[in-house]
Amino acid sequence: MSAATIHNYGTDDGWHGKIEEGGEFPPEKDRYHLYIEGGGWRFPASNDEYPGATTDSLFGSGFLSEVYFRDDKEYKGKYSKDGFENTNQARNTIHYNPTSTDISIYQESAEMLRWLPDAFNSLLDDDIQKVDLYPPPLRQKIDEITPWLQSHINSGVYKAGFARTQESYEAGVVPLFTALNKIEKLIAENGGPYVLGKHLTELDLRLYATIIRFDTVYVQHFKTNLGTGDDGFQAY
Repeated sequence: MSAATIHNYGTDDGWHGKIEEGGEFPPEKDRYHLYIEGGGWRFPASNDEYPGATTDSLFGSGFLSEVYFRDDKEYKGKYSKDGFENTNQARNTIHYNPTSTDISIYQESAEMLRWLPDAFNSLLDDDIQKVDLYPPPLRQKIDEITPWLQSHINSGVYKAGFARTQESYEAGVVPLFTALNKIEKLIAENGGPYVLGKHLTELDLRLYATIIRFDTVYVQHFKTNLGTGDDGFQAY
């Protein structure tokens, strides 16, 4: 996979490399650096500036954008979350760091969720390799649920929160709570504790990212306040 295949330079295209055995980017210890944007796009001045944040130990960047521009000085896309239409773009970046070349190889977190869990299996203990977030018996159900979970829940909070009119707010918040109640019912029908029952899947990782912040962030700041997680997302 060439650099041009990974990313269309000078455009807003993301990066689409893949870590895999036998590929251009094989799994190797200490070869990759994972950047995770956790609500901001500025690196702290020190690792003590605020909890959970670290400096850019690889390049000493001040801003996340600098990591992108190292590989493509004419990049025109997003490098942090920027409204509901981009909630799954530029949130995570894996940077490839061999001795002679620096290149950002991946950026799209939704796709990364599919291949990253197995990418380093050859380096992991057997018990960790057994974790499968996309197991064959459940793939059809996962593929059926993912589109509306992503559209109405993961992106739904942003559709409501960044709405500029009452009509667009309602167009986001009503499907959001319909989907939340649908998920609640699905978990109950499958016996929990996960979306599809006893097996943890990528659906649960997608859902967790929104649910863990729902009452404290989205209800308060995005006005997704027809109900809360504490009351089972039942609209008032």
